[in-house]
Amino acid sequence: MSKRDYYETLGVAKGAGKDEIKKAYRKQAMKYHPDRNPDNAEAEAKFKEASEAAEVLLDDNKKQRYDQFGHAGVDGQGGGGFGGGGFSGDFGDIGDIFGDIFGDMMGGGGRRRGSRRTGRPGNDLQMVLNVSFEEAAFGAKKKVSVTKLVKCGTCHGSGGKNGAKPTSCDMCHGSGEIRRQQGFFTVASTCPKCSGSGQMISDPCGTCHGDGRTKKKVELEVTVPAGIDEGQRLKLSNEGDSGAQGGPDGDLYIVIEIEEHEIFERDGFNVHYTVPISFSQAALGAEVEVPTLEGKVMVEVPAGTQSGKKMRLRGKGVQKLGGYGQGDAILTIHVETPTKLTSDQKEVFEQLATMESAAKCNPMSKGFFDKVKDLFQ
Repeated sequence: MSKRDYYETLGVAKGAGKDEIKKAYRKQAMKYHPDRNPDNAEAEAKFKEASEAAEVLLDDNKKQRYDQFGHAGVDGQGGGGFGGGGFSGDFGDIGDIFGDIFGDMMGGGGRRRGSRRTGRPGNDLQMVLNVSFEEAAFGAKKKVSVTKLVKCGTCHGSGGKNGAKPTSCDMCHGSGEIRRQQGFFTVASTCPKCSGSGQMISDPCGTCHGDGRTKKKVELEVTVPAGIDEGQRLKLSNEGDSGAQGGPDGDLYIVIEIEEHEIFERDGFNVHYTVPISFSQAALGAEVEVPTLEGKVMVEVPAGTQSGKKMRLRGKGVQKLGGYGQGDAILTIHVETPTKLTSDQKEVFEQLATMESAAKCNPMSKGFFDKVKDLFQ
């Protein structure tokens, strides 16, 4: 049976460059790899076909002969994929693709051949920090305590007794990887003995037992920026667990939790609150003292103010994150109904009720009852 055109097999145009060919082959190899399709002869055949096409098209000499003479130009010269004598041409390109494929299939990031970890990275840590409403609004310095892994004071992080240095792992011989034959490939996996570091502690430190780290409670100062909001996180780089055997330190994440305020409620950078006034203040108008985050201010309440009216005090809200201005304070006016009236007060309100009925000076009530009257006529 005649072979398919190599370009058609990979789904690329004849003039495709190496990057496009690599991308197309990687897609085919991931889809039809035998480990992903066990006991599937059709998938195995397609995998071999794609591998053969990639071997030829990624080798400049073979590609030139194939473009000129077709399959006759490369038959018998390695174009047999993994089962036909291996890759005699541009093995570096195809080898890089294999590394990526194996990394993805094994849950890793495609670690390249010959690479080796210098140590285990430290874990990232997270903690909650409670701040007051005002501290979140204007910023603050806060002390926090965190228990984390730090470099062992006895061995100074080496993990060896009396500071002895690690030796090369006798299982992977310092490479950090174990290679084994699997199907058509040689598969690399992390060495289980040294966890990929390529090093071993022959005589471990008695304090940290070879890890190079011990638990310690550390006090840190955190700068809470003005304007930070509930649930936002601060990152303290390299303040997480220390790395092992020379690995990088982790980070510490501080999650902000803001205490409730007895007056103010926050909405972004604005603050909302309710200001109570009396009947007389609402009817006649008044100058009322109201609180803000920065202190008390006087506000002019116009005559005839209705309950529920909102007033905005510009620039009296929360400092905007980054320092560019402030939000607003938004007041909701609540006209209070008096309770437990004295006899004199009751007499005054009775007189007021009589006058209100005669004068019809309540516009909202008049409009409402006019609508009710029209509705039931």
